[in-house]
Amino acid sequence: MYKVLLYSRSIAFIVLAFITVPVMASQQTLLIVGDSLSAAYGVPTETAWVQLLRERLQSNGLGNWRVVNASISGETTDGGVRRLPDLLDKNSPSVVIIELGGNDGLRGFPPDVIKSNLATMVGHVQDAGARAILVGIQIPPNYGQRYTQMFADIFPALSDSYNTALVPFFLDRIYDQENLMQGDGIHPTAEAQPILLENVWPVLKPLLQ
Repeated sequence: MYKVLLYSRSIAFIVLAFITVPVMASQQTLLIVGDSLSAAYGVPTETAWVQLLRERLQSNGLGNWRVVNASISGETTDGGVRRLPDLLDKNSPSVVIIELGGNDGLRGFPPDVIKSNLATMVGHVQDAGARAILVGIQIPPNYGQRYTQMFADIFPALSDSYNTALVPFFLDRIYDQENLMQGDGIHPTAEAQPILLENVWPVLKPLLQ
């Protein structure tokens, strides 16, 4: 009787293992490397676009995706380059959203340096076997129209060169709406967070299927 019971438990364990392993193996990670626009600056975390994305994934039957938000307020492309390799090693993401460059532009960093840093990040992502999404951003003409245009051109140029997905302009339908921007004129309000998600979602969704 004891041998029969032990045998039955062994069979049950094997069956459970076959049921459990595929579920675990199907989990994938979406890594977001951004700045304050993705770090919930000035808004409740539960209203931020990244949290809304987590909820969207669940409601769309994509609950097997784990979202890791590695965004830091004030982050630059240089910081992203330094942090990214460790983030890739720790999380093994399938998709990486790169939402950086705004702070570089606001500080007047040379466009070729910004572009080089973002290119390095995209290269790291692709070398790790993941897919990259570049999030385009635009800045006010504080440093003149020529600099502003050179900065804006960085994102589509890199997307073409590295064949990445591209969100053309993260703050589209937001930046020029007073009620959707915080008092600093830089950060979106809580009311704008769903629009941020809608700007990202059409580009992201095809990579999650």
